Amino acid sequence: MGDTATVDRTAHRKAAKDFRWDGVEMRPYKEDERALYKAITRQVLFSDPNMAGELRYFEVAPGGFSTLERHEHMHAVLILRGSGHCLVGDEIKSLGTNDLVTVTPMTWHQFRATKGEPLGFLCMVNAERDKPQLPSAEDVARLRKAPAIAAFLDNKPKA
Repeated sequence: MGDTATVDRTAHRKAAKDFRWDGVEMRPYKEDERALYKAITRQVLFSDPNMAGELRYFEVAPGGFSTLERHEHMHAVLILRGSGHCLVGDEIKSLGTNDLVTVTPMTWHQFRATKGEPLGFLCMVNAERDKPQLPSAEDVARLRKAPAIAAFLDNKPKA
């Protein structure tokens, strides 16, 4: 990322079945053992620092979830398949196909798939970006003071 000598400028990537694209590697969600997550993969569909953006596809398996984290950069998320819930700041929202989610800088966020189907989404972020910040025990305790967020973190969302 960030080295223009390694940027892949393939003009067309044919869609394969099951939300895969020709020539796009299925990668682990993270390489950070400190981050708690379950059953999620990522594909980097486009990344070019000249445009300053990166488009990624994440797929959360049924019952899986992304890391609870925040960043200095913004996220724009478009749900392509499935359903689930997300925590963004102090709100829990139900998610369905074609929903849009904006995560502003330094906002706690997490995505969870329902138990019955995967949740697949596109995520646009800066090509050059900061590392995720994980919550401290105090951060989690503050979040859990809201009953809806505590239920979400326990994987029992009411939204």
